[in-house]
Amino acid sequence: MTALGLKLPTLAIASRDLTASIVVFLVAMPLCMGIAVASGVPPEKGLITGIIGGIIVGAFSGSPLQVSGPAAGLAVVVFELVRDKGLSALGPILILAGLIQLVAGILKVGGWFRAISPAVVHGMLAGIGVLIVVGQFHVLFDAKPLPSGLQNLVAIPERLLGLSPVNLSNVEHAFMIGVLTILAMLGWERFRPAALKQVPAALVGVLIGTLTAYTLGLQINRVDVPQSIVAAITLPGPTFLAKWMDPSIIVAALAIAFIASAETLLSAAAVDRMHSGVRTNYNKELRAQGIGNLLCGVAGALPMTGVIVRSSANVQAGATTRLSTMLHGVWILGFVALLPWLLREIPMAALGAVLVITGMRLVSLAHVKHLFHSYGVLPALIWAVTLVVVVTEDLLTGVLVGIALSLLELVPHARRLRLNVVRPGAAANGDMALSGSATFVTLPKLSDTLDSLPLRGPDHGFVRMDVSGLTKVDHTCAELMKEFMARRRAGGNPVELTGASPSLAAMIA
Repeated sequence: MTALGLKLPTLAIASRDLTASIVVFLVAMPLCMGIAVASGVPPEKGLITGIIGGIIVGAFSGSPLQVSGPAAGLAVVVFELVRDKGLSALGPILILAGLIQLVAGILKVGGWFRAISPAVVHGMLAGIGVLIVVGQFHVLFDAKPLPSGLQNLVAIPERLLGLSPVNLSNVEHAFMIGVLTILAMLGWERFRPAALKQVPAALVGVLIGTLTAYTLGLQINRVDVPQSIVAAITLPGPTFLAKWMDPSIIVAALAIAFIASAETLLSAAAVDRMHSGVRTNYNKELRAQGIGNLLCGVAGALPMTGVIVRSSANVQAGATTRLSTMLHGVWILGFVALLPWLLREIPMAALGAVLVITGMRLVSLAHVKHLFHSYGVLPALIWAVTLVVVVTEDLLTGVLVGIALSLLELVPHARRLRLNVVRPGAAANGDMALSGSATFVTLPKLSDTLDSLPLRGPDHGFVRMDVSGLTKVDHTCAELMKEFMARRRAGGNPVELTGASPSLAAMIA
């Protein structure tokens, strides 16, 4: 047993985790720096967050295979905070946000973050994706993003029309490297050999962009990192506590805590669908994220969340324990400590290109199509409105508008919002019976109820759940039930629904 109370992995497991940690490290390095650039802070700030997210949060995480670090989902928020409040305000904001997450985990409210409508969360991520694309597009020209998403969008034609195909300047050279990086990433994903399938496209794109710029001797902007990672740590100053007296700082901390927690737990739920190992303890994960963001605030780094891109790479590379996540943080620390000169050769345009692709993939049209075909117009409308408000106003306003629209799903059932559960052994027509309304306001109860169903292989008779008494199931609970049913089938412990209406059966099929 270790000091953390963890079992030491066997040699075979440790070998798989070691291999997976290297894959995650290669995915994380360009993203840590690129997200820092998109956030308007020096690249080393993102690397510090990656180190803390790997080593510290990885050790305490409630989702052992989830990888934490700087996330594109908070880049827009941090950019606006640094622009309006200055970099010195980021530390106090993150310390407070971390404390909020830590207390929320202690009070066991992690399950409530899962109650946020998937339409709101994915609409928020899509809006962030649009903002990242239109902002980082200007980084491809060695220019800084403009203050707002709309300004960035309007300025794109001017950037393109300003290019000269004859008299090539540093602007054209930077754009060339950015486009080359994008083409290299897309080409690698499409044509990479099966033997190299674990090599991340972002790494290939950045390597090709960097080698091309170095070989041609292009005079374009490059990453600027200090000789020592310790020099990048900025401890809180003497005015630290005074900043907490500013109401806008408190609002910013609440916003980061809320968004980071929602994104983390959404990612954790997605990671659970990818493997059959230990399920996520949401409150423990929330506490670990709180510790991580508190330490990031002390170090003056970026905020962190659980990140689906790195987490999925971790699972697909064969990770089986938290050792992989922790080791990837060790590799980042070692690389930054020993090879900072290599990082200083990376063109800023190449990192901007990585973020353009990342932003595009946050805009999931497949998800809104799924919402529309499975649940109707309202969830798809919530997604679209949240996206538009995030882009035209700000992130927090977009999320609040999306949540307000989610309440419309409750209006027809305002007097019947109670979910009734008959526990195992007492139900007449199965191992458990549900009646009433399953909406996002009762999602934590529904989640706990589903998790309490007994494990029983088909040789001993299917576990049966009677849902004939359910009068309403919104899309948030339908998604939860769908994921639960799929997970139980994959684990060899399927659950048989009895009395499901045709619409409910279709939703969770």
